[in-house]
Amino acid sequence: MAERMLFGDEHVKRYEETNGEVGHIWVNGAPCLILTTKGRKTGKEYKHALIYQKVDEGYVIIASKGGAPDHPGWYKNLMANPEVKVQVGAEKFTARARTVEDEPRRKELWSIMTKVWPAYDEYQEKTDRKIPVVVLEPAA
Repeated sequence: MAERMLFGDEHVKRYEETNGEVGHIWVNGAPCLILTTKGRKTGKEYKHALIYQKVDEGYVIIASKGGAPDHPGWYKNLMANPEVKVQVGAEKFTARARTVEDEPRRKELWSIMTKVWPAYDEYQEKTDRKIPVVVLEPAA
């Protein structure tokens, strides 16, 4: 029997409880990681399950917020403090978040991500903001 759809805090909780056995592979086979950021105002830790792809430099995530007019809170947090914690399956590590500014590289990474989650293109059409492409580079 298929597990019911996981979202938000429940997704994070089940992922962490099972070391990613539940929640790592999500809707339509999209892989998810857990990103932990430090609140830019509160200093508290916030965790989010996000679709990702592994690339040379690390892990790519997209700050889409479903095409909302404003960036997601987790993105604003990592802009203020790019040192983050990441969990991919059972693996946990610290990383540095970097927004990809180089346009050819951004397009390349965007293309990789839309193969996994085609709705990113729809999200971009819905908003005037340029949706950030972020690379999480594991700390040495």
